[in-house]
Parts: sequence; C-alpha cells; structure tokens
Amino acid sequence: MFRVNSNKKEEGFTLIELMVVLVILSIVILGLVTFFTGGARSWISGQSQLKSQREARQAMEYMVREIRHGESVVTGNAHIVTLAVPQLDSEPAYQVRYSWSGTYWDPVNREVNSVINSVISNVINLTFEYYSDSDPVNPIAPLPVDSNDNVNKIHIQLQVDTDKDNKPDIELNSDIDLRNYGL
Repeated sequence: MFRVNSNKKEEGFTLIELMVVLVILSIVILGLVTFFTGGARSWISGQSQLKSQREARQAMEYMVREIRHGESVVTGNAHIVTLAVPQLDSEPAYQVRYSWSGTYWDPVNREVNSVINSVISNVINLTFEYYSDSDPVNPIAPLPVDSNDNVNKIHIQLQVDTDKDNKPDIELNSDIDLRNYGL
C-alpha cells in the first residue's frame, strides 16, 4: 500500500489562483482593447473630417472662382444663383447655375448647358446674399434678384454635415466681387 506523505510541500498553483490570474489578465486585456479601439475610431473619424473639410474647401473655391468671373447675375435667390460668364480666351460665353434644393444633405449642383454636376454633398445650408453698387452694405431684399438689380457682390455661406447629426461640421463663408461687373 501507498502512504501519502503529508509533510511534503505540494508544488504548483491551485485552481482558485489560476482563476484569479485569468480574471486579472482579462480585465487588463479588455482595457487595452478598449483603449486601442477608441484610438482607432478617433483616427478614422479625424480622417473623415479632414476629407470632408478638404472637399468643402475645394467646392467653395471652385464656386468662388467661377462666380468671380461672372459678368452679371441673371437670376438669383437664397439658394440659387445663375450667372452670365463672358468669353475667356478660347472659351465661349456661357451661363452657369449653382443651386441647392433646401433639403438637408442634398448636394449643391452646377448646371451649364443643361448638364448638371454635383459640386458637394451632405449640405445642410447654402445661402447666397446679393449686394448692389448702390448699397454695398445691405443685401438686396426681397429676393429674387435679376439682371436689372446691378448685383456686383455675392456672399456665400456653405454648411456641410458629414456625420448627419443635423449640426454643421464645416462652415465656410466667402464674399465675391464680380470681376467682370459692368463690362
């Protein structure tokens, strides 16, 4: 028969010790995963915000550049402007129309010769204000305006909501003097 020597010290870990270590390691790993996941999510959100800002600025610069070359405002209201652009070098004269429907997250559209292109999407506000040489401080009211109103300056406000939370993430403003006004 075998005798058990109870005086001999047992080596190894008990089941309770192993469970405690496993719980502690699980909490540490969960904390690290949460930390790195939050960091990755923030980085992705930041990249998306930067991309949206770049696109909004490019869209605004594009509109400003073309409107600045305008000779006169053909028609306009709070969300639509149609301009007559004179002949430039080898380019023929044309009319360009920038418009926004007034509905959240609809795009701003550019129309030339019945061809419509989207300039920027996720727009929650695009507002045009028109100023004449007779009163350069106060916008022309009531709208709409037409070619008889002698508009020589346009103020644009563009608001974009990239995350669709009904709050503008990007807001751009620009004052544009029609360079070819009065030709």
